[in-house]
Amino acid sequence: QVDLVESGGGLVQAGGSLRLSCAASGGAFSTYAVGWFRRAPGQERNFVGAITDDGGKTYFAASVKDQFTISRDNAKNTVFLQMNSLKPEDTAVYFCNIVGSNKPWGQGTQVTVSS
Repeated sequence: QVDLVESGGGLVQAGGSLRLSCAASGGAFSTYAVGWFRRAPGQERNFVGAITDDGGKTYFAASVKDQFTISRDNAKNTVFLQMNSLKPEDTAVYFCNIVGSNKPWGQGTQVTVSS
């Protein structure tokens, strides 16, 4: 059973950047595709992007394509979400999870972008 913990959120001005981390423990992390999701205030959780188990391919929601990148370091059991040119509408709690799993969600990490 893989456990995932998100970190790296914070308060940033519009136009700034943040890098979120999703650290895994337990289980064969390198065999899982990992997705990032976010829940903006008053909204449901939505897909942001995902990366394949070997890091060879990434997928993004149209709203963040060309703005966010995802990478992973399987040796360190960590997936990263690099967020650039942040906008106030990117304000949300960000979560990571195993793609296609019904694993319970973690607490996420809050990202707040000020205008």
